[in-house]
Amino acid sequence: MSYVEDPGPGHGSLPPRAAFTSDAPSLSLDGTWRFRLSPSVAAAPPDVFEDGFDDSAWDELPVPSMWQLHGHGEPAYTNVHYPFPVDPPHVPSDNPTGDHRLRFDLPGGWPAGSAVLRFDGIDSCGRIWLNGTELGVTKGSRLPSEFEVGPLLRPRGNVLVVRVHQWSAGSYLEDQDMWWLSGIFRSVTLLARPSGGIGDYWVRADYDHTTGLGTIRVETGPDVVLDVPALGVTAHPAGEPLELPVEPWSAESPRLYDGTLSTVAERVPVRIGFRTVTIEDGQLKVNGRRLLLRGVNRHEHDPRSGRVVSRALALEDVLLMKRHNVNAVRTSHYPPAPEFLELCDAYGLWVVDECDLETHGFGPLGWDRNPSGEPMWAEAYLDRMRRTVERDKNRPSVILWSLGNESHTGENLARMAEWTRRRDPTRPVHYEGDHDCSYVDVHSRMYATHAEVDAIGRREDDNERRRELPFVLCEYAHAMGNGPGSLLEYRELFERYPNYQGGFVWEWIDHGLAADGHFAYGGDFGEPIHDGNFVIDGLVFPDRTPSPGLLEYAKIIEPVRISADPDGVRVANHYDFLSTEHLTFSWVLEDEGIPVAQGVLDVPVVHSGQSVSVPLPSLPTTSGESWLTVSASLTAATSWAPAGHVVGWGQLPVSPPRVRPVRPARGPVFHTAGRLVLGPGEFDPATGVLTALGGLEVRGPRLDVWRATTDNDRGSSPGPAEASQWREAGLHRMQHRVIEVDADGDELVVRTRVAPPAQAFGLFADYTWTAFDDGLRLRVEVTPDDYPGTLPRLGVTMAVPAELGTAEWFGGGPGEAYADSCQAARIGRFSSSVDGLQTPYVYPQENGNRAAVRWARFTTPDGAGVHITGEPEFAFTARRWDTAALEAARHTDDLVPGPLVHLTLDTAQHGLGTASCGPGVLPRYRLVAQKTAFTLEFRRVAVAN
Repeated sequence: MSYVEDPGPGHGSLPPRAAFTSDAPSLSLDGTWRFRLSPSVAAAPPDVFEDGFDDSAWDELPVPSMWQLHGHGEPAYTNVHYPFPVDPPHVPSDNPTGDHRLRFDLPGGWPAGSAVLRFDGIDSCGRIWLNGTELGVTKGSRLPSEFEVGPLLRPRGNVLVVRVHQWSAGSYLEDQDMWWLSGIFRSVTLLARPSGGIGDYWVRADYDHTTGLGTIRVETGPDVVLDVPALGVTAHPAGEPLELPVEPWSAESPRLYDGTLSTVAERVPVRIGFRTVTIEDGQLKVNGRRLLLRGVNRHEHDPRSGRVVSRALALEDVLLMKRHNVNAVRTSHYPPAPEFLELCDAYGLWVVDECDLETHGFGPLGWDRNPSGEPMWAEAYLDRMRRTVERDKNRPSVILWSLGNESHTGENLARMAEWTRRRDPTRPVHYEGDHDCSYVDVHSRMYATHAEVDAIGRREDDNERRRELPFVLCEYAHAMGNGPGSLLEYRELFERYPNYQGGFVWEWIDHGLAADGHFAYGGDFGEPIHDGNFVIDGLVFPDRTPSPGLLEYAKIIEPVRISADPDGVRVANHYDFLSTEHLTFSWVLEDEGIPVAQGVLDVPVVHSGQSVSVPLPSLPTTSGESWLTVSASLTAATSWAPAGHVVGWGQLPVSPPRVRPVRPARGPVFHTAGRLVLGPGEFDPATGVLTALGGLEVRGPRLDVWRATTDNDRGSSPGPAEASQWREAGLHRMQHRVIEVDADGDELVVRTRVAPPAQAFGLFADYTWTAFDDGLRLRVEVTPDDYPGTLPRLGVTMAVPAELGTAEWFGGGPGEAYADSCQAARIGRFSSSVDGLQTPYVYPQENGNRAAVRWARFTTPDGAGVHITGEPEFAFTARRWDTAALEAARHTDDLVPGPLVHLTLDTAQHGLGTASCGPGVLPRYRLVAQKTAFTLEFRRVAVAN
């Protein structure tokens, strides 16, 4: 069996150790290498490793990189299925093989003796030569491998050759939900290893919350001393325990002590965080306090370089997470680049560090021959876990080890857990696939429904072991496209039951790849099998722009919650550790969205888990609907946000809308020149549809129940997807039959039946128009005619000229909101261009809905247009394309602006749910067809003076 198909972990590498830097000489080998891609192993040059091999005609390729993103082959995306025949450990003979060659010189003064060549990531299998000598073979793509090269080095003309195979036996263990990409994608470094230096170390820094004392002990070699200046520690023998008062580390207050480990030959900088992780009383605790994980799953992704993620981009992730109240990361489904964990230490994030393991493609085959239970894979499983733990053991941010993801269960996983617990008893072990919890320390589930989560909290489980453990949703709320919905209900469950530790939204980022004018997803590269846009499932877009889903999540998990209280304003502290001492509470009073007063609210310090009520500030009288918005913001800048950054806010209604006077009807309806005229409106006499308002050409409004389906509408939750039911019912192609146009008297009444072809059911829609002053009032009454199911939306659609490209409204905003995803919307006055109202989901779908709108105005640059008022509220979208075009689009650049602005004015929409991978819409947010009436007023707006 060739090394490519050997199920073992490779050979020739040194034992795994911690990731660290030192003052010993090092040389980065990142940069431009020579590269040649062969279609198979057999077609690759056999003598590529020889010094005299001529690579002058080869291409150049940056290292780190994924070769498919540099014109060599194509990316491919599958979620579950392997893109090759499942015949473990064999892989196709047509196995793209990339040869990488680098010539390099040693810096002047490079010391003789031991040196280590370190590869931080090679996908999927690498065979390595230096100066004609084979060093070995490495597998475990997202894990480091080191090779001893000291005796092989020469001052000048070193030739490093790395042969990388796209497929290997290791590919069976790396079926994570992501792009299949290949190459040397993390850094390559040459490290001098001085005699008497520090080969490895493990800082054990525990914290006793009852005494405030920290205990530090370092597992390392002989003659190593520890210095920690801030603690007054100087030249302390590293292996001897030391107890002293310290400030603990937490994700909320990430106190790190800078120090050094040193011998006469080498100095290693260390950053020490004191904290203790325990499971007590069925709860996961750090430093004696129960944690509530408000987390995300994070893949490493850059839209241009794939899994080559720079430190700057990793920092951007961390800062975005902190600024949106995320406090935890599960490193799905492999250890990230070590720099990311260093950033988690420094800025403060709890981390579930996951091994590079997933065999999901065996699931559709009934888990037959799944490596988790096959002895020939045992060493590969253990090797991957050893390399994970040893590399990251010094990271205080890591509080749980995870064995991997979606690999079913088996003896190999149990052995991984046993080894991990023996090697590091200070951190619990996680793995969702151990459903009986026989070898893990945490009960973990993914995509459990709200009802299931509630039942687990009530301990309605016949498995005693599960009942005793902390519960975590390692994946929930699938953030694909528009959504997820019902995050609030999950949070309420997490807070209801003491053994709940929260969870991790799937996932952080859309894995779109930059293409010409849009982001690409599965199938865009001609893959024979693929999973389409299922890779577009993040809380941030590929360019790391926060999606509405992230804004919603940030609001729901805000650490300080502000709400109305009989005594005024209630402030509740949901931090795990911090008080509110670092926050300033400010308020602003708005009268119909216009600020009229503001100030600072005097709130006493509120400790973690506590709440307080404070009286309202003295407020002036307002003439219209007014709201008090109270915000908690950072008093001083932190490492992750400037002073004034808002961490939580709440709104309190102060005064109701003013009572609008009853305006007498202004009739009658006139028949003139083939038109019906009522006040400022002109109507088609045959259909009763409005065609002009005060001289402004319009189309509609008329009843509409269809929306461009979302990923969640089309989702894969148990049972038929909502979208398929709606399409089967024909809701996307409703036809209108005019029953009567009654144009006598002061009202124009249009009676219609709206129904799909080939069906007997439908909806009766009656439109009653009346005129007043300079406007029109429309009352719409909808009565189901034997319609059996839910509706995507219920409202009217109309169109106005494209020149009306500016929107202003008073209501929910500034961003989009839906029935089960509206916590981030506040009541105010907002404005935007019509283009700015669009949410650019990578896969176009329903978006941009503004909810709880009292009035909206759509105008030209000079202020002319149409003003729409709800009685009392409505929701709207405004687009330069109609719903059919939005439904048909597959990428954002498919959407071409037309000559009209299309408005939808809704009384209700079906919720979003998370059925793209998870539960559907909760009953309370389902739009069930029933008799409904709603009223809108339309006025022509003149040119502004």
